Amino acid sequence: MADSDFVNATETGEIPTFGKSDKAKATDFANYFCSYAQLYHQKQMLADHNRMAAYHAAIMGNADVFKDKVVMDVGTGSGILAAWAAQAGARRVYAIEYTDMAKHAKSVMEANNLADIVTVIQGAVEDVELPIKEDGLVTEDEESDENQVVDIIISEWMGYFLLRESMLDSLIRARDKFLKPKTGLMFPSHTSMYLAPIHDEEERQLSNQDYNGAMGEWAQFAETTKATYGVDMSVLTQAYEREQREYFLLSSRWAELPRNAVMAPPAMVKRLDMITCTLEDSKGIMAGDEDACFDFDVDARKAPAQSISGFAGWFDADFKSRTDEGGAKAPKLTNPSYLTTGPEAGYTHWGQQVFHSMSSIPLIIGETTRIQGSLEMTRSKDNARLYNCRIRYISSRRKSEEGKDGKLLMKGSPVEHVYQIP
Repeated sequence: MADSDFVNATETGEIPTFGKSDKAKATDFANYFCSYAQLYHQKQMLADHNRMAAYHAAIMGNADVFKDKVVMDVGTGSGILAAWAAQAGARRVYAIEYTDMAKHAKSVMEANNLADIVTVIQGAVEDVELPIKEDGLVTEDEESDENQVVDIIISEWMGYFLLRESMLDSLIRARDKFLKPKTGLMFPSHTSMYLAPIHDEEERQLSNQDYNGAMGEWAQFAETTKATYGVDMSVLTQAYEREQREYFLLSSRWAELPRNAVMAPPAMVKRLDMITCTLEDSKGIMAGDEDACFDFDVDARKAPAQSISGFAGWFDADFKSRTDEGGAKAPKLTNPSYLTTGPEAGYTHWGQQVFHSMSSIPLIIGETTRIQGSLEMTRSKDNARLYNCRIRYISSRRKSEEGKDGKLLMKGSPVEHVYQIP
């Protein structure tokens, strides 16, 4: 079987489930969806109280918006968001779930006496059809497509550093097909990605030690193989080193960072309005994007630690009224809700994604270190649900009394690394 049979991406970098190939869909299911069919995985998300509280407040705190409305829950899982929508007064709720978790969602609705309101539909949201005539669903005006009968779409689609897993593609397709364009609402309504310099030196050094240990073991292996079996394997050393470097040093790490690990105010590197964002937006952060650049100042006198170990990325999600020009007639949310996965939030199952530098940047008392650079985030060629991050930066130092563009004491060489988000 060819390696290409296991590539989880189309030739154009799309999610395979959107295509017509059964083999591609099977690969996507094996690589992505199958884990969400396990109650263990669902429990991990349901036990995330920051996540749960934000969605509960957004839905139950705005019951007036949900009353008598038609709601769609994209990727319902075990169905808790759909259940809340029904409890908030929705007339009909369509809970869409691709995996066999749909069977458990149906059981949850029946056990909570919500089965007459919530219809669980198993299938990809791109393929499902709503019972428009049977349930008396109507569009907001004669200009709308006949499928645009949903008042509110709710979904917990976010992955690590927001975009990992690429479920946003499904959400955008569902929005464009089903949501009422002028009065429809998205929960969450807006999302933002952040990057900040951090101190995480112990973990950075452990990663380096693991890398060095792996290379030491390889050297012993190559020596033993040659001495014992008469075959020189050292020709593979460079390829092995590249593998270990990518794994130990150039892969992001999940972390639950303390608040004081953040060395400067975070930079927003991408913002999405869930009503207007496009499939192109979901592909990542491209070079030249408006918010792709960052510029951090770290004053050693005020910093919580004396070195910078790398960067961390996380996201926020807002549940608030529409802000786009076409949404003037949409219902207003009188009780906005907010979810952050930053270090100040404490535990969330998303945590933060940490990108360690190859070496730390020391901070000097009386001096301010400036880090200027950019972030690119693009889909992996082999798996469109995973992303790579290219981080470029230059660091410089000046006396803290100097202005931001004042006389420099030192300017480092450009640094560039590409990290996998596994």
